[in-house]
Amino acid sequence: MTDPVSELFYTLKFKIDFLKKKGTAFQDWFVDLVGHAYGSDFESVRPYGNQGDWKCDGRRLSTGTIYQCYAPESARDRVMIEKIDTDLEGAVAKWPHFIKKWVFVHNDSRGLPPTVVDHLDQKRTQYPNLEIEIWSEPDLLELFRMIRPDAKQLMFGDAPTPKTVELITLSDLEPVISVLKQQDPDPGDDLPPPPSEQKLEKNSLSKEAYQLLLLGRRKAGLVEKYFATNMRVELGEKIAEALRRKYAELQSFELSGDAIFFHLQEYSGFAGGPREQVAAMAVMAYFFDRCDIFEDPDNEAVDI
Repeated sequence: MTDPVSELFYTLKFKIDFLKKKGTAFQDWFVDLVGHAYGSDFESVRPYGNQGDWKCDGRRLSTGTIYQCYAPESARDRVMIEKIDTDLEGAVAKWPHFIKKWVFVHNDSRGLPPTVVDHLDQKRTQYPNLEIEIWSEPDLLELFRMIRPDAKQLMFGDAPTPKTVELITLSDLEPVISVLKQQDPDPGDDLPPPPSEQKLEKNSLSKEAYQLLLLGRRKAGLVEKYFATNMRVELGEKIAEALRRKYAELQSFELSGDAIFFHLQEYSGFAGGPREQVAAMAVMAYFFDRCDIFEDPDNEAVDI
């Protein structure tokens, strides 16, 4: 069984991958994930010459399920609807003796447009004997939680342990700070006061985000010490402004609180080995508390 600290970081990596991967990269990632979860009950299907993949990215034998992935860089309603029509009709035609269920897998954290959802309802009417489902992050997170620790390590690499957290030193912050130093905005306003206890709830952040911030706070004092050493206060202000601008950019895309959180975490240098991952989380927690990334409850509009 994975220890709680490693599980938190594996969950973070899962959510970052879910948001980042597009096109065939998302398809390949999904096939790995569902393959680890279902084992021999799942078969991946690859394109082969002019046969293509028969409109099937993979299938689950015990349930007669055909999976089709869709994760474009950007998509319009019309394009998505055409994709659904082509893939669903093709799967029904190519797998008539197998298909009992068709699953449309996407990674848009905002959900599907209402026109697309309505079109899927029409398809359910058109194919009354076929179960049609939409899968996104919550469904894939269930698969992620099914897979063994060694499979998670294979998919996402090494993760920190409780011992890793305790061993973090100032030197571990250097590569993370170096990533953020590449951003070059002018220093902005003074840092606002620490957020209230209601900030997580205000921004609809998940329990995983909350637990990661709690873990990061255990080493946030090192970040403060880093900026206080060798007259680095100006560097701290510069990085705070970079994060504020990145937060504003992400917010403009109308992403969920968790999606913004995980994009910011990657932006903060979440890469490398377990020690670098803990250091990145400490930096994130420090600036979550001390600069205006995410909204404070006091800013909430009052309905009239």
